[in-house]
Amino acid sequence: MTTWKSLIVLMMVACGGAESGAQQRSREFDAVDGPNVRIMRHEDGSRTHFTRTPDNRTLTKRKFSPNGVLTMLTIYRMDSNGNPIGCRISDGQNNLLFKVSYGYRKSDGQLVEERMFDARVMRRDPNTGREMPVQRICYVYDNQGNRSAPIVFNLLPGKTFEQVFGVKSSALETNPFKENSGTVNPNARPVGR
Repeated sequence: MTTWKSLIVLMMVACGGAESGAQQRSREFDAVDGPNVRIMRHEDGSRTHFTRTPDNRTLTKRKFSPNGVLTMLTIYRMDSNGNPIGCRISDGQNNLLFKVSYGYRKSDGQLVEERMFDARVMRRDPNTGREMPVQRICYVYDNQGNRSAPIVFNLLPGKTFEQVFGVKSSALETNPFKENSGTVNPNARPVGR
């Protein structure tokens, strides 16, 4: 079945008005199959597919290698403002690797901490008996509200998230569905330390 978008592209090509390859790559996100799917194309040929539920409460991020193999699956739970409150990270074979919780500053809704837990092995804090994260990522903000680079605390020896996945953080740097990224999160909850 042909979609309207496909028909428009075919008509543009027939009329000589289609975008060049450079113009297509310059766009950060492409809308695909309606308002709930976005695709980000990376310079190395890999792609990231974002899919959200119609109620905006779940965002699924699938990272594909340049040859189309699924390398990472991340499922975010979102608050009513589209900010992630938690996620589950799996490898390309759908093996759950990490669970992550996000903490926001109550005064302005800024992300201040991510806590990453190993989903394969329950690790307990010997002092409290509670599950402990394998990595904490903290952020500070300057007077203009600009977020610092991630400050990473690895709490257990071994490979870090960055060594496994090539990025320091699981934070959703850009929500491809968010209209205004400068909104304050009124549902922000502090992270207990």
